Amino acid sequence: MEGNNPFHTQFITHPGACGKAPYVPNNWSTNPIAQRKGSRAMPETSPVETSAFALPAHLSRKADPKLISTDEQQFEAIEASLSESMEELSARLDAARKQPGRRGQATLDRDQEIHRITARLRALRRFGLDLCLGRMVTADSPEPIYVGRLGLNDTEGRRLLIDWRSPAAEPFFGATHANPMGLVSRRRYRWTRGRISDYWDEVFTADGLEGNAALDDQSAFIASLGSSRTARMRDVLGTIQADQDQIIRAGSRGALVVDGGPGTGKTVVALHRAAYLLYSDPRLSHRGNHRRSEVLFVGPHQPYLAYVADVLPSLGEEGVQTCTLRDLVPEGATAAVESNPDVARLKSSVEMVKAIEAAVRFYEEPPSAGMEVETPYADVWLSSEDWAEAFDAPEPGTPHNEARDDVWDALLEILMDKLAGHDVPASLVRRVFAHHEELRAAFAKAWPLLDYGALVADLWRVPAYLQLCAPWLQSDERAILRRQDREEWTTADLPLLDAARQRLGDPEASQRRRKQEAALADERELMDRVVDDLIAADDSENLEMYMLRGDDMRDKLVGGDAVPAADPDVLAGPFVHIVVDEAQELTDAEWRMLLLRCPSRSFTVVGDRAQARYGFTGTWEERLERVGLGAVTVASLSINYRTPEEVMAEAAPVIRAALPDANVPVSVRSTGIPVRHGNVRELQSVLDAWLAENPEGTAAVIGLPDGTAVNQALDRVSRLTPGLSKGLEFDLVVLIDPEDFGKGAEGEGIEGAVDRYVAMTRATRQLVILGSDGQPSE
Repeated sequence: MEGNNPFHTQFITHPGACGKAPYVPNNWSTNPIAQRKGSRAMPETSPVETSAFALPAHLSRKADPKLISTDEQQFEAIEASLSESMEELSARLDAARKQPGRRGQATLDRDQEIHRITARLRALRRFGLDLCLGRMVTADSPEPIYVGRLGLNDTEGRRLLIDWRSPAAEPFFGATHANPMGLVSRRRYRWTRGRISDYWDEVFTADGLEGNAALDDQSAFIASLGSSRTARMRDVLGTIQADQDQIIRAGSRGALVVDGGPGTGKTVVALHRAAYLLYSDPRLSHRGNHRRSEVLFVGPHQPYLAYVADVLPSLGEEGVQTCTLRDLVPEGATAAVESNPDVARLKSSVEMVKAIEAAVRFYEEPPSAGMEVETPYADVWLSSEDWAEAFDAPEPGTPHNEARDDVWDALLEILMDKLAGHDVPASLVRRVFAHHEELRAAFAKAWPLLDYGALVADLWRVPAYLQLCAPWLQSDERAILRRQDREEWTTADLPLLDAARQRLGDPEASQRRRKQEAALADERELMDRVVDDLIAADDSENLEMYMLRGDDMRDKLVGGDAVPAADPDVLAGPFVHIVVDEAQELTDAEWRMLLLRCPSRSFTVVGDRAQARYGFTGTWEERLERVGLGAVTVASLSINYRTPEEVMAEAAPVIRAALPDANVPVSVRSTGIPVRHGNVRELQSVLDAWLAENPEGTAAVIGLPDGTAVNQALDRVSRLTPGLSKGLEFDLVVLIDPEDFGKGAEGEGIEGAVDRYVAMTRATRQLVILGSDGQPSE
């Protein structure tokens, strides 16, 4: 069995693919499977034999049958298995959908089966033969082993493709000439519209020289680096490098830091690691519950999430939740950036997050004075000790608003015990106390329902309350935190709002629960009457209807869905593993937002200390241990696969001027295009010329002032701030007045240097720097 995948079948082990233009099976003119074979989902046409290879004329030597005949035979078998698998899965899906409507667990099981089959079909239909990434020959077997985006068997159980995440596939990615990992040779394919447009062979022993034609200087990986960018992250699965693969396959215990400069593939590693862990780690598998994910992926901003949106689904993982830190709190959508650096600093500390606990505890202190509760049967004294006992009833960790019912129930039990000797039915006594206005008013004051926004706002509006909850603050610090308008939330408030929201819980949970209980009680009462009628009419010999009196049978007869439950907050967690990209920017308070959602403390932390806009002192280990993450392992990436040498030659001095010890990666390629400097008046001509010369690819203009009119191909030219360019990449990058980056309310220190460095290193081919001071940019 491959990995720990519970869905290993005769045809597939686990669906997977990678971020690229989707393979569309209904495009019959370009799909080799559609051209060669018919199926019940295909149009009625005569099969057309088409080779999987579509090599250009200058690569004709690679089309020699001696070199590719084995591959052709393998692709025919893969093609047949895919058709059979899709046909079998389609039949199962039709059967599952035709099942009669049922209730309870049966309905849930049916829906989950439909979801699983649909996900498998979607993965199979997304690709065709290009499921195959390449092949490898080991010293133990002369037969090639083919590696795919998913595992695939034929009807006789013969392995056609091994899943890229399986242990058996590790040498395909990890083998080097220094450590061949048992390989004799390795072949990687380049797929273009469902057919192989090129392939490369790498040999590790003398035996591997036989039958290989691509022993040139250009590897599959380096060749892929020069391809044009699109609005979505391109397919890189087939070219994962050994240093990246080693990190992808690392275990999930503790916190793994992936540290590396621009272009080292940190995001690639983070995304593929998430897919790998879901495949290989049984703790992270969410196969049994498609309504919930065990993995959260956190990115820096929405353009970044849009850029990588296709990657995880194309790797077969559609259930992973992706978000930004803003998305964790409803107020994040409209929160402004905090303009006062002193306020941001104070609110970013873990101590301030801990002040939320003190703020809630203020409302959980039992009354110090007792009260007399009058009833028709006797007057009952409710002492301060009784209040304290009731307040201790909730289980530790129960949110404040949800614990309110536990406290109230405990209070009623105490009062009922005090009337136990008056021979009054317990149900009647409970009803009397439940409707006692004075008692309810005292309880509402003692343990009130709280709104998390109002709680945090009160800290900034009421100096005495802030002093009580955060006594370490100085008077001048409390003064700068003071604010009257609770609606003017900033990004610095979000971790505090999140902590309050998690600690308080849903204020409407109690009301929903009581409605649910009332609805179930009504349904149970109705069912009791029906059962009574059935028993009265039962004239069978064994009086089977009396079985309906049992509690178990009554519970089965009464549905648990009389009142629909609230939709769960899918980002509230808990998650078994969290992946954080651009993690160098997170404050201590923001880390607490994530730690609250991951009790296992299992993290993949991706970042570059040299790209931290507000500086990053100390080491990753020191930073993460400070916020509560232990068992930290750091893995470094130092090869820049994205940014050309010409660009890095200008970008490196920018960051080293501010951070002399910055980990600037070494570029592995050159475009031969020097960095161009000019005046901002040239912007339109630069864009027009580039668009005319490059029918494919994307460009970005970074730092263009608002209101500046530029005619551009909107689908290929993005207009971004330096901050929103982080994590993205473009064929052409045009910087406008980079010396002005970082100026303004946030100061001109490290922020400006980091912004310039980040913006410059987004370019994969060409960088243009334009100034607006009347002189060409230097």
